[in-house]
Amino acid sequence: MKVRNNRMNGIFGNSISMAEKTLDYLWSKQQVTLNNIANGETPGYKARYVTFEDEFRKRLLAGREGTSKDIGEAIGSSRHYVHETKDESARMDGNNVNMDVENVELARTTLQYQYQMNALNSEISRLRTVIKG
Repeated sequence: MKVRNNRMNGIFGNSISMAEKTLDYLWSKQQVTLNNIANGETPGYKARYVTFEDEFRKRLLAGREGTSKDIGEAIGSSRHYVHETKDESARMDGNNVNMDVENVELARTTLQYQYQMNALNSEISRLRTVIKG
């Protein structure tokens, strides 16, 4: 759901844009984790991870003193990044994927995604109720 229209953002505030960015991040994180799991036996493969929260927090704090539009721009300009781990491997083949860690991350990310979708659906339901009167 791409909300780009300024009038729409005015109606919904920044909550829809924030949910969109969060869901994009969680989707990417889940895909990276699944890729790590799929390559758990690939010699020389280095696990990857996604970062987003720190940059998102910094941008929101920087825009905090501005207007709603400034916060919206801070949300819109936030990006997630995929990094390769630098961890040494205990395995002879150089692969550093820890399947226990990856499975926990996958479960955590799935729950976070479901929670965020429920929160977004609740927000839309509230707006629908207000519109209908």
